[in-house]
Amino acid sequence: MCGTAELALRAAVSQMGVAVSSDTSRSTEGLGRRFESVLDTIGNTPSIRINNLAPPYVQLYVKAEFFNPIGSVKDRLAVSIIEEAERSGALRPGQTIVEATSGNTGIGLAMVCAAKGYPLVVTMADSFSIERRKLMRFLGARVVLTPRAEKAFGMYRKAVELAEKHGWFLAHQFESEANALIHENTTAREILADFEGARLDYFVTGYGTGGTLSGVARVLRRTRPQTKIVLSEPANAQLVGSGQAQQRAADGSPATGHPAFEPHPIQGWTPDFIPLVLQEAIDQHYFDELIPVSGAAGIDWSRQLAQREGIFTGVSGGATFAIAMQLAERAEPGATILCMLPDTGERYLSSPLFEGIEETMTEEELALSRSTPGFQMPAT
Repeated sequence: MCGTAELALRAAVSQMGVAVSSDTSRSTEGLGRRFESVLDTIGNTPSIRINNLAPPYVQLYVKAEFFNPIGSVKDRLAVSIIEEAERSGALRPGQTIVEATSGNTGIGLAMVCAAKGYPLVVTMADSFSIERRKLMRFLGARVVLTPRAEKAFGMYRKAVELAEKHGWFLAHQFESEANALIHENTTAREILADFEGARLDYFVTGYGTGGTLSGVARVLRRTRPQTKIVLSEPANAQLVGSGQAQQRAADGSPATGHPAFEPHPIQGWTPDFIPLVLQEAIDQHYFDELIPVSGAAGIDWSRQLAQREGIFTGVSGGATFAIAMQLAERAEPGATILCMLPDTGERYLSSPLFEGIEETMTEEELALSRSTPGFQMPAT
């Protein structure tokens, strides 16, 4: 039976000439469960079909990691590193955690630390977007900036110094076994479930730490060996493509920056060293093809995803999608492609991704405003 408020709403909508039907209108049924913590909402991100940009003869999907609670794929890594360290006893109750990050791992760690009650210190090169710093500080973390000239290796070494000086727990995202493990246990299983009984011809990803690639590939190589795994990296920072080995310390951490690195605009991708987590994928031949992509292409496709699909992802998502579109153009009819979108576009408001996006009204918008007489902004 309809309540009074619902009857009034239906009457009002009916007067506007809009038919309302509870049988055909969009609805939801809930998840059928309650969550004990925000951390229990990590994972189970959707695979979403691309309807307007993809060629009609292929099925192109994106795995939308911005559905994670704090907005990126690194939520998975953050909770895994901390919980595995708790289980092993490497992390003591109340111990300060420190990590080097381009932003997303730090934001994920800040969320997990807030939920679990750990202090967090993040080191980050000052070249990364300002909103990332603010998000981490908003979540209670302290952010120590390092000179951009020292690149990712500099912020990494700063985190090591701080951990050694103060006796803090270093998260070791670039070396931790907990990194690829969480993608083996969650991301890969989600992909298998989403594409059970269906084709999956290509899986496309970039790399920051390499955890997504290594973890997902472990499972796909075993269970879906026909799926081709395609890796991408910045065209002007082809560390893997260079074929040059990474110099490492005894614990697998980078001993120095990689000679093939150049600064690039794809934040979160490809630090100036090859992480140990990624080295597994290189050594085990986990990817079938390596395709470089320009930062400009990443920016362009991020914007196209937003404006033509309503999917809001950052430059790294745009860059991965650029490669997926290349594959789609050459794929056989009926092929299915899955592309990782690591994060949300809101992390990039102060970056080149939003250059040219006006804060004030454009001439077209001013003309629209003037097309009716009322409620116009005063002339400036």
